[in-house]
Amino acid sequence: MIFQAQRNGTSLNYPGFFVIKGIMTKGFGKKTLFSAFICLCLATAAWADLSKSIDSIIGRKSLKKAKFGIKVIDAATGKTVYAHKADKPLIPASNMKIVISAAALNYLGPDYEFTTKIGMLDKTLVVIGGGDPLFGDEVTDKKYKRDQDWIFADIITALKKKKVTSIKDIVVDSTFFDDNRVHKNWPKEQLNLLHACEVSGLNYNVNCIKILTKNTGKTVTVTVQPETDYLKIINKVKPISKGNSAVGSYRHKEPNKITVHGKCTKSAGFNVAIERPAAFFGFLLAEKLNAAGINVEGQLTEKYIKKDKNIKILRVYSTKIADVLVRCNKDSLGLAAESLLKTISAENTTGRINGEWRHGLNLVSRYLRSLGIDSGQFDLDDARGLSRKNMLSPNAITQVLLDVYKSKNWQVYKNSLAVGGIDGTMHKYFKEGKYKGKIFAKTGYIRNTKALSGVCTTAKGDFIFSILTSGTNGRTRTAINDIAKAIIDNIQ
Repeated sequence: MIFQAQRNGTSLNYPGFFVIKGIMTKGFGKKTLFSAFICLCLATAAWADLSKSIDSIIGRKSLKKAKFGIKVIDAATGKTVYAHKADKPLIPASNMKIVISAAALNYLGPDYEFTTKIGMLDKTLVVIGGGDPLFGDEVTDKKYKRDQDWIFADIITALKKKKVTSIKDIVVDSTFFDDNRVHKNWPKEQLNLLHACEVSGLNYNVNCIKILTKNTGKTVTVTVQPETDYLKIINKVKPISKGNSAVGSYRHKEPNKITVHGKCTKSAGFNVAIERPAAFFGFLLAEKLNAAGINVEGQLTEKYIKKDKNIKILRVYSTKIADVLVRCNKDSLGLAAESLLKTISAENTTGRINGEWRHGLNLVSRYLRSLGIDSGQFDLDDARGLSRKNMLSPNAITQVLLDVYKSKNWQVYKNSLAVGGIDGTMHKYFKEGKYKGKIFAKTGYIRNTKALSGVCTTAKGDFIFSILTSGTNGRTRTAINDIAKAIIDNIQ
């Protein structure tokens, strides 16, 4: 069969080919051709319906001050099915963690493990940090059915097995990372909160303590977990018999001096970020050793010591990168993101002894450019997304997700994302049967900014999406969720 077409006024003959709406296809017979034609028409109609639905959502009067950047692509083909200002960079908030965690898998691999080592150097107890953000993490310990103080108990067991009855000094080495523990662009008023906790080469208990208050009638007692004298607590909480409890804390210029204030009816509990996490672990360790009958006689010191060949390692504690990715993305733990970033730096460097923000971000930028993402579509400042200097385009995020989707690491990465209606930061969204368990994504929020990026599982396969917004209000999250639902509703 000969099909005759025209191009630039010249007749062209193509034996055995048909042309449908500008698409040339091999002539497999009328029935096959008709089926292909129908599928193309149905897909085109679905994309049109999706575009109409999303345009309607972002055009709501209640969102007139909000700016949207959106991109939806077919994961199987990489083709764009919807885009709205997709190349324009916006503040990503915690969607920054998508890029950082994907880059970590790229540079470190799915089998990477964070390690923390305990050893003896003569009569000195040595702790060598490896940047593990989940060392002593309550959530991870519960996952593996470990007791709260299992690390200290295990160290004590190791020392007693060696018949150690006294320790001269304790040295903690956190130089796997540099000593810039607080980013200059994090909000100063939030530095005592969990989501803005310090990042160190030696972390413990996500670098926080839990403050517990209890109304005893005439007074309010304040206790901390883990119990320690590392902090100085000033109690200014007033007891009340009715009304809402409102208890908070603030720091002083003196490190780890914290005032707890507010009103308390019955009891309250909240996390507070501490300063100098490596020293925090060393101090706790000294307290636990003394309580167990192993006398600590000397000083607690932070210094570089890990290359001393005379150190005799007693214990090595490890955490899989998969666990860190889960806490980073599913639970949006900022410490996990920063540790991933600085570990990228520490493990891919020459001539340095520690991981650092700028070097790590340069490596992440290199990864983004390797995907063909224009440098004008991103600006990276921290890993957790707390800095307002971070900028990402929806196109950049979807290209990162597509890269991981096509790689051997996809299942590990997918398992790290929050699942709509089921767990993580999306457990309370998408609970309807039609959407529950079908949206795998990372939420994001800082002041005036909300985001959601991930993958929707539909009847026609997986679709990768990124939704970034600025100028948000109380109805923006609903709109974002409605866009994700529209992908499932219209692609059937």
